[in-house]
Amino acid sequence: MYEMRKEKRWPVNLYLEISTLFRQDNQQIKNVNASIEVFDISKSGIGFRSKATLPLGYYFNAQIVLMENDALNCVIRIIRQQKAENGWIYGCEIVQTSSVMEYVINEYAASLTGGGNG
Repeated sequence: MYEMRKEKRWPVNLYLEISTLFRQDNQQIKNVNASIEVFDISKSGIGFRSKATLPLGYYFNAQIVLMENDALNCVIRIIRQQKAENGWIYGCEIVQTSSVMEYVINEYAASLTGGGNG
């Protein structure tokens, strides 16, 4: 299968709740209350599983905590959806984030590989 990702993905085990989805035209879907399980992350995107059917092209706000004291506030856009056993798998692009995103992801990756910065 052709790899479309721009950045290396790192395994992660996070649980988040999506409460509101929105589009750039100000259309919103409120009270979504969808639980998601994030299974990988990169500097530019995340992959997650959910039992909820979520629309492509919509955005949501997320706070991602990879390591103690490292919380990333970001806006995420749903770009891919694949049917899976017990729900769906989604591919998402991180479209807006804090300026420390690259640093935090690099530190997290280093903690997984036992390497230093970068």
